[in-house]
Amino acid sequence: MIRLASAAALALALATGPVAALDLTNMTDAERQAFRDEVRAYLLDNPEVLIEAINLLEQKQAAAEAHADREMIKGYADAIFNDGYSWVGGNPEGDVTLVEFMDYRCGYCRKAASEVDALLSSDGNIRLIVKEYPILGDASVKSSRFAIAAHQLLGYEAYQQVHEALIAFKGEVTDVALRRLGDGLGLDTDAIMEHMDSDEVTQVIAKNHALARALKISGTPTFILGDQILRGYLPAEQMQELVDEVRAGG
Repeated sequence: MIRLASAAALALALATGPVAALDLTNMTDAERQAFRDEVRAYLLDNPEVLIEAINLLEQKQAAAEAHADREMIKGYADAIFNDGYSWVGGNPEGDVTLVEFMDYRCGYCRKAASEVDALLSSDGNIRLIVKEYPILGDASVKSSRFAIAAHQLLGYEAYQQVHEALIAFKGEVTDVALRRLGDGLGLDTDAIMEHMDSDEVTQVIAKNHALARALKISGTPTFILGDQILRGYLPAEQMQELVDEVRAGG
C-alpha cells in the first residue's frame, strides 16, 4: 500500500510536470476533489505512467539498499572476512571471498550446498567462509554446536566432514544421532559431545548472531560477495557471474 501511494505520487509528477507552484495543502475541499478526479482520469487513460513510476521507485529503493549494504560491509569487514574462528574452505588464498551464513536445517541451504561446491570446483580461486547461523530452532543450534566443537577440537578436515554430513542429514537431531554421525566419520565423538555446550562454542554462535543483526541478515542462506549481500538461494552460474564482476572491479 505504501509502495503504491509513493508510486502514485511519482506518477503525478510525471503526469503534471513541475508542481512547485501548486500548494496541495491550501485547497478547498471542492478543489482537492477536482484535482483528485483529474489525476485519476489521467492515470486511467495512461496506465503506463503508473508502471513507469513503480519501476522508478523500485530502482531507487534497490539502489538505496545496495548502498546501505556496501556501507555495512565496509563497517564490519574484519568480522565478516577475518574473524579468526570461522571455517575457511575452497582456496584459502583465493582472490575472491564468498561468505555464507547458513543453518543445517534450512532446505535452501541444503540446496545451495551443491551449488557452492560446483562453484568452488569449477573456479578454484574462491575463498569460502562459513558462518554458523542457527535460526530454525533447537535442532539447528545443536547441529551448529556439534560442528563448531569439531572444528575447535579437531580442526579443518573434521569440520568439513561434519559440515557435509549435517547438511545431508535428514533425521531428528538428537545426541544419539550426532554420536552415530561422529562415530561413522571416525572422529573423537566423546570429546566433541563434551565440548559442544562449552562457552567457546556459545561465543561463536553469539558473535555470528550479533554480526547478522548488524548486517540486517534475518534468513538463510545469505551470502556476502565483494560489497554485496545476497539474500537467498543462488545457482552456481549466477554466483559465477557475480564472482566475475567482483574480479572485474564491478
